[in-house]
This record gives sequence, structure tokens and C-alpha cells, in this order.
Amino acid sequence: GRLVRACGLVTMRQRPATAKGTMFITLEDETGTINVIVWPDLVERQRQEVLNARLMTVFGVWQVSGMVRHLVARRIVDVSALLGNLTISSRDFH
Repeated sequence: GRLVRACGLVTMRQRPATAKGTMFITLEDETGTINVIVWPDLVERQRQEVLNARLMTVFGVWQVSGMVRHLVARRIVDVSALLGNLTISSRDFH
């Protein structure tokens, strides 16, 4: 698939025990939410960005199944510095 870019506030991180190290991140912007899948190898390579970013840009490929779309991450960039002193927190479930 074609590489796309999405940017948004991190509103939730989930790493269910049953997901074998895969992390699910929800990004939100003015148009709605985007569900991001981060495979275990990328979680390990970009651990700092995955766990700490409050605002992130995700480069990835859309995975479409019926009406459900997920962005499968290929690279994550922490752009939290753009928020300045704005306080934002995500709901993180491990």
C-alpha cells in the first residue's frame, strides 16, 4: 500500500497481554480519531516515541477490513514540542 502520514494527539495507548507485544494507539485531531497498530519490532525500535509522545506523526499504511480502517505504523515521530506548555494526558492501558 501507499505510505500515508497522520498526525494527532495521543488519547489512548493499549498493549493487551493477548496482543503479543503489539501496541494500539488512538490519535485524535479535529476530524476525528485514528486507530494505529504498532507491531512489536517498531515498539522496540521507537520505544521512546511510542511511550512518551503526546502529539505524534505516524507514517504508515492503511489496513482496511470492511468499514474498519487502521493505520499500520512504519515510523513514528514525536512532535510533542509543538504543544508548548499545553497539558495533555492519554489513557494508557498495559
